[in-house]
Amino acid sequence: MGKRLKEEARLKVVKEALAGVKVGVLSRMYDIHPETIRGWIRDHRDSIPPEDIPVADEHLQELQRLQDVEQRYEKAMKVLGEKELELEILRELLKKKDPAYPKNSK
Repeated sequence: MGKRLKEEARLKVVKEALAGVKVGVLSRMYDIHPETIRGWIRDHRDSIPPEDIPVADEHLQELQRLQDVEQRYEKAMKVLGEKELELEILRELLKKKDPAYPKNSK
């Protein structure tokens, strides 16, 4: 069963779509199927006056900020995964009685 949004939330999504934000981006932001958003746009397009539609610049700035945060998050998760792998390798080496690296090689 999908989640239900109140009418105010639906109108907010429709206004953002009419301001120029792509439906795919809105569907990822709000976790709503794109066809659902397109249906809302068809239903509410005529009922929203043009002065209520927000300026696209605000949304573009917010989306750019969101994309920047997502990129930094992905990079941090990659680095974290690499560090966890290094730690696991070092722990395994410490458990071995005869590691591959000779201690007294002269």
